[in-house]
Amino acid sequence: MDGRDLVRSVRVVRAVGPAQGLRSVRSAWRAWRADARALPRGGGERARVPGAARGAEALPGGGVIHFARSSLRVRVASGGAVFCGWDGAEPEPSYALAGACPQVDARAVLEPDTEGGWRVVSERVLVAVSRHGAVEVRTPGGAVLRRELPPRWWDRTDAAGGRPDAGGASRWIQRSEVAADARFFGLGGRAHGPRLRDGVYRLWNTDPGGAFEPGDDPLSVTMPVQLVVADAGTHLVFHDNSWDGRVLLREGAEGAGSGHDRPGSCELRMDGGPLRYWVLAGTPARVLQVWTALTGAPALPPQWALGYQHARWGFGGQDEVRRVVAGYQERELPLSAVHLDIDHFDRHRVFTVDRARYPDLPGLARELRAQGVRLVSIVDPAVKAEPGDAVYEGGAACDAFVRDARGREVHGVVWPGESVYPDFTDVRVRKWWGAQYAERLTQGFAGFWHDMNEPVSFAAFGEQTLPRSARHTLEGRGGDHREAHNVYALAMAQAGFEGLCELRPAERPFLFSRSGWAGMQRYGGTWSGDVATGWPGLRASLSLVLGLGLCGVPYSGPDVGGYSDTPSRELYVRWFQLGAYLPLFRTHSAVWAGRREPWEYGPEVLEHARTALRERRRLLPYFETLGQLARLTGAPYVRPVWWSAPRDRALRDCEDAFLLGDALLVAPALAAGVTRRPVRLPRGRWYDTATGRAHDGPGQVWVDAPLSRIPVLARAGAVLPVTGEDGGTELEVWAPKAGRGGSGLVVPDGGDGWQRPTVERFTSRWEGDRVVVERRDGGAVGYPVRVRGLVDA
Repeated sequence: MDGRDLVRSVRVVRAVGPAQGLRSVRSAWRAWRADARALPRGGGERARVPGAARGAEALPGGGVIHFARSSLRVRVASGGAVFCGWDGAEPEPSYALAGACPQVDARAVLEPDTEGGWRVVSERVLVAVSRHGAVEVRTPGGAVLRRELPPRWWDRTDAAGGRPDAGGASRWIQRSEVAADARFFGLGGRAHGPRLRDGVYRLWNTDPGGAFEPGDDPLSVTMPVQLVVADAGTHLVFHDNSWDGRVLLREGAEGAGSGHDRPGSCELRMDGGPLRYWVLAGTPARVLQVWTALTGAPALPPQWALGYQHARWGFGGQDEVRRVVAGYQERELPLSAVHLDIDHFDRHRVFTVDRARYPDLPGLARELRAQGVRLVSIVDPAVKAEPGDAVYEGGAACDAFVRDARGREVHGVVWPGESVYPDFTDVRVRKWWGAQYAERLTQGFAGFWHDMNEPVSFAAFGEQTLPRSARHTLEGRGGDHREAHNVYALAMAQAGFEGLCELRPAERPFLFSRSGWAGMQRYGGTWSGDVATGWPGLRASLSLVLGLGLCGVPYSGPDVGGYSDTPSRELYVRWFQLGAYLPLFRTHSAVWAGRREPWEYGPEVLEHARTALRERRRLLPYFETLGQLARLTGAPYVRPVWWSAPRDRALRDCEDAFLLGDALLVAPALAAGVTRRPVRLPRGRWYDTATGRAHDGPGQVWVDAPLSRIPVLARAGAVLPVTGEDGGTELEVWAPKAGRGGSGLVVPDGGDGWQRPTVERFTSRWEGDRVVVERRDGGAVGYPVRVRGLVDA
């Protein structure tokens, strides 16, 4: 045990108590012993590189290039996505892909080049492979987006007899080069960003253990997904490998001339698994659209889940829940849902209820539903390993739990104590687990919040998860936790989502998860996890939402106010104001971290929170449209300010503002004492929505940011749906610049079911001295119209 383990051991005991702390010591010892017995130790490693090219064979969409010591499959899909797989790796099986692998581009051809290599030529992209295995992805015009150097493998053998590692582990490294001006984004949820600076980023879903802020890495959602933005173009690269790994990023530098530029670089080191990856090129919007087609459309939250939600670890019982809801209603504060944490369980056991504190939970749920408020339940994966526990007995009967290399159930320690873990990589187990949500629905819950699913096992030393040697089904292929760890939460989300679809087929499930992996958007969203209370935690909240959106997960948000402590009045207000413009708008805190009801912070804070809540309610039709568009196109609700202008280098470096859709630019106050702040504007005219003053971009302007609001600017010509004074939808139109037009979309949500959406397209233009709004299909507008920005137009 090193010094860091000792510090964490003390923290674990403080957090969970001495009894659980002792169990965490035993659990850590068991995990260490299991891995020492089951995983290879020592032994040799044979290093190899591809070697020289020996020949190639053409196949639909590309072909296979054979090298002396490996082979490379290059395949261009019909949408332009490029797949590269070394050592026989194919696109499937994959937890990331949605359904069948996309069809190949039948027009893509493999042909030799003049330097002994090969290239695959297609309409949207060109892939050049050198005679020693370097791979360049180029635009049709020949600009190099990414250059992958020849990879290197270290094939493992054990110490006894030279046998290959039973897990099939061959660690490998691949180095890549990008343009000198390129900027890196993505890699899942990262607290330091959204632009990823030089450094090492680990690919291993991890509970940060209490609270996190910028600089803490890794966190609960790591993904080998990078979005790279440069003058030459934007591309996304996804290494489809769920093993533990590290990404070393180095931004480039531009010299006096092009010959003196130092390219940016990425070095990916993986502990095992296949070397296979996808590259998607185009505008940011097109890249996310192709990524969504590849990995699945985001699950659409029900209408009510776009409203404000209140959570707390530490509700005293159903009477306190009633008092909190009554407090919102008495003060006329909109509230959509209340979330119940682990303390509503019977002794922290999943799919149970503490009958002493919640004697009539179904009755409470009906009562709140009549007032427009839903109940949301936490769900943890760990099951109390106790004979007589209904969930444990049911899981044991169908052999649902993860086992070790000797065939015994793997035990960990979480809130219920000694616990076992369902193997969600087994379709049988997903089916069994999904059926358990019937109990939650009977209790009246309308939504579900997956927690502790990295998965976590409290450990005084070592890693706070299952032993790496723990065995998993992995869809019948078999393997261990080294491969299953990062996809564990994704498979749990799949189990919950599919189970809810079977149990309530007419309703869209509401499910969000602390952990996950590429493709998790198919089953719901995520949230920040336990972000530290403080100004750095507020900045980290925005970084996470932006980064996750660029990895294809559009629905997310932070614990407003921070999880770990009591925020100051100013910090609470600024966090609340930011949350009002993020997809998941939820307050939450630890049991020791103070209250989160707005009235607990005094009358001034209450009034500012009321303003933010009313603006969120006013913008709900716009959020509904953005949710539908995310499902249809993959475009996130929250976008970086460079989204439509990726070649604007000043915008690429802007991290303290964001676009909400394409109509609004939100500039939150992220530091104490801010009453005025600079805002970097994209090209075009932008109106300060509070004052109506017009500003022309590109460039930087200063705007007021009093404690009562944060700056929000609207794009000239924008047409966006909002809630009118009569409660119906109206069109808010911001006057176009003279001689210019504008546009907007409305995608009404027909309810909480699966109704097919209708996309309504509108344009705005000047006609004489007035602004005219028209439907593009020529039909009647159908909504009241309110034009703003006329004074400065």
